Amino acid sequence: MTLRFVSAGAAQAVVKTLAARVGIPVEGSFGAVGAMLEKLRAGEPCDVVILTRRQVDELAGEGRVAADTIADLGMVPTAIAVRERAEAPDVSDAPALRSALLAADALYFPDPAKATAGIHFASVLERLGIRASVEARTRIYPNGATAMKEMALAGGHPVGCTQATEILATRGVRLVAPLPPGLELETVYAAAVNASAIDAARARAFVTALGGASSRELRAKAGFVLPA
Repeated sequence: MTLRFVSAGAAQAVVKTLAARVGIPVEGSFGAVGAMLEKLRAGEPCDVVILTRRQVDELAGEGRVAADTIADLGMVPTAIAVRERAEAPDVSDAPALRSALLAADALYFPDPAKATAGIHFASVLERLGIRASVEARTRIYPNGATAMKEMALAGGHPVGCTQATEILATRGVRLVAPLPPGLELETVYAAAVNASAIDAARARAFVTALGGASSRELRAKAGFVLPA
């Protein structure tokens, strides 16, 4: 039986890799956390929910997910990306990042209203004092995966920003580095079983595996930073 997901795009690659490994078909929505939360609250059917830990805790408090199934997947940094063969710019501190963004032909990032990385990157542009200067060069997409796919096809010298897991999962782009100290964002994601899951037993087993020791290497390879 197919497991259905409403999930942050940051977890899409690791979910699909684990599902293929254990032979469970999966389907559903993967995208910006704000949009996914709206879908869940609107009643989109699913068995497993993956959002930020804060959002999952709120859903547990509302009785929308089973609190005893919550499993942390790890922390994901928001990071800078370039096309696969492009020279990596220096983004080691705020001045260097500012220079790199001003020099880019275009800036690719997810929805600054609903995506974790997009919301944060928009604030980074403001804090660097360059949002107005680069506005005409921004290329905004519903989620980080789409932003990275489009950047991979772009010409010139674009720079992208989204969650590290979405960068690592996209062919044609490469991760440069997380955002520098003072501008960084590290987001913990968690999975839980939907309180109205159709296949609650299989969903519970999948969430346990996804957050457990057996998938630790898989999550680390996908870009999740795990506690020692």
